[in-house]
Amino acid sequence: MQADPKAVTRWSLEHALPRQLVRVARRRGDLQARLFFAAEKHETADLVEIFREAQEKGPLVPSRLGYLTADHAVVREVLGSPDVRTGFPLTADSPVGRALTWAKFGYLHPLRPPSLLATEPPDHTRYRKLVTRVFSVKAVDALRPRIQGIADRLLDDLAARPGVVDLAEDYCAKLPVIVISEILGVPAEEHDYVLQLGTGAAPSLDFGLSWRAAQHVEQSLRDFDAWLDHHIERLRREPGDDLMSKLVAARDEQGGLNEVELKSTAGLVLAAGFETTVNLIGNTIALFSDHPDQLALAQADPGLWPNVVDEALRIDPPVLLTGRSTTRQSTIAGQPVRENALITAVLAAANRDPKVFDDPDRFDVTRANAKDHLSFSSGRHFCLGAALARMEAEIGLRSLYDRFPDLRLQPGRRRRTTRVLRGFEHLPARLGADHAAHV
Repeated sequence: MQADPKAVTRWSLEHALPRQLVRVARRRGDLQARLFFAAEKHETADLVEIFREAQEKGPLVPSRLGYLTADHAVVREVLGSPDVRTGFPLTADSPVGRALTWAKFGYLHPLRPPSLLATEPPDHTRYRKLVTRVFSVKAVDALRPRIQGIADRLLDDLAARPGVVDLAEDYCAKLPVIVISEILGVPAEEHDYVLQLGTGAAPSLDFGLSWRAAQHVEQSLRDFDAWLDHHIERLRREPGDDLMSKLVAARDEQGGLNEVELKSTAGLVLAAGFETTVNLIGNTIALFSDHPDQLALAQADPGLWPNVVDEALRIDPPVLLTGRSTTRQSTIAGQPVRENALITAVLAAANRDPKVFDDPDRFDVTRANAKDHLSFSSGRHFCLGAALARMEAEIGLRSLYDRFPDLRLQPGRRRRTTRVLRGFEHLPARLGADHAAHV
């Protein structure tokens, strides 16, 4: 069967060509290109070596691909600058821009408008305002009993299973997807399907994918788009007391969002509401496995759990980096930067800036300034769900280790294949010899 010419064009311009350019740049020693391939291998030591090299080269490092910054202050500056927008520096009237316009696809993508990740004020402000209230500290705090109940039920299910369990699949993933699904009115029987769709679409944040991987992502996005149509129509017929029902009502009664904006906002909130939290919980479990002394500190002092979450976010963030581009001739880190320049802000590197964090490569759950990390971004694109993610991780981790204090990871842990999103696909574990007694 012959491939769709538009699909071939999209893949060629968004994946094949960029990957070849990065491959050539790597052969010439380019730091940004080396980071791209190191992120594919998921070797933390290799990444940290690149972080250090970038920090030694200065606050804003020029490369063949644009600029890279691993400096905490400059990453914050880039994320907050009015002269910088999200995404790649691609104009609609360029040859590549015209080709992609011809080859555009008719479904939502997290890196294309009207996604919150790809828009700027005033549209970004309007979309964000509609969903901010449900993620306020007060609103999230009201969810604490329900999150605790979900965690307890999942742990009961784990306790009933003999032998080795996969914490990534059966706990880290399920807790956040159930929570955000309930917030958005998704029926319980569809939670697993939503998780499947989100997992399939996660590599959409990466470029340089193989043809097969890119087609799988596109199919996941198509399926997610179709499911959102079905879900929105269901909530029109049978509205509930959930955020999604309220957004649908606001759109229908007040015209707050058009249909595409409604789907895009709801879809991003749903996917982002669990994808990064899944990684956060799993990354922390892996960190504790490698640093049992830090787990012992948390178990001895329950008041440390909020700081545990922030220290895990700092040293192994769920999002490695974010791309920005300048909208005009600008000054960043005191240096002139041309219009339409790509700037890669490496969040994970900024979190290990020795000017901000003492002994930055050490996992320390008592670190006084752990909360100064940039894992939730900064500025107008600061993560909407930061308070919810912190609470879910705190409850999920504390409850897990309270129930199974002798939990031990087993051989076979495996990172996800995504580059931008960093987490674990598999975390095999034994919960302890006596875990069945807790059923």
